[in-house]
Amino acid sequence: MRILFIGDVVGRTGRTAITDYLPGMIRDWSLDLVIVNGENSAGGFGITEAIYQEFLDAGADAVTLGNHAWDQREALVFIERAPRLIRPANMPSGTPGRGAALVDTKNGKRALVVNAMGRVFMTPFDDPFAVLARELAACPLGEAADAVVVDFHCEATSEKQGIGFFCDGRASLVVGTHTHVPTADHQILPGGTAYMSDAGMTGDYDSIIGMQKEEPLRRFQSGIPSARFEPATGEATLSGVAVETDDATGLAKKIAPVRRGGRLSPASPDFW
Repeated sequence: MRILFIGDVVGRTGRTAITDYLPGMIRDWSLDLVIVNGENSAGGFGITEAIYQEFLDAGADAVTLGNHAWDQREALVFIERAPRLIRPANMPSGTPGRGAALVDTKNGKRALVVNAMGRVFMTPFDDPFAVLARELAACPLGEAADAVVVDFHCEATSEKQGIGFFCDGRASLVVGTHTHVPTADHQILPGGTAYMSDAGMTGDYDSIIGMQKEEPLRRFQSGIPSARFEPATGEATLSGVAVETDDATGLAKKIAPVRRGGRLSPASPDFW
């Protein structure tokens, strides 16, 4: 299976990159499964139903979230009628929506997509290790699912690595989101799970993690908020990771970073 995971889409410029690049990537690379993290897609904070549908129309098979899941209040309602919108599974019991979904892929197979959130330097929700153990046991790779992708939305690299090794052999891909900076540690772990600490953001990199630079710089220097954060509006780099799995096991065979457009050096998988 050919999988593309796209990192946090930030604001309008990030959404434009999705609509500009994703349909061609699906066609040119014969992608089977596309997952987009959309938690910053509405003005940098949260997601709306219209944006969710925009991602599906561009070719996404699932959209994951994170700590900004409810910044647009409508998400609390429309997530119940959006089966491919996935919020962190370790949010408290009774939270609207779902933390995992079994989705149909473009090649007629089934993929489990799970979203979880870290606890180091973040709101301490339920134990992500226990929650992921439950989800992976309920839908085992190679039995109930042809592929398993875990989006771990987390601040600390150490916690991301811990989740990667915890899921090794039970997931096709564990990829980190949230920090908006692509890491260079893409690899296949000993048990066959593809891993990358952070996929990076799909947004304008002439920014401070996707936001116009002036207000963050003022806050760093003064400690005093003087305006709201606004997404940067320059050309976005679509950032993510590509994985090819073994059809027999669902485990990873190849992994490569993906970057298209904007300021960052381009990167494409050389195996497709």
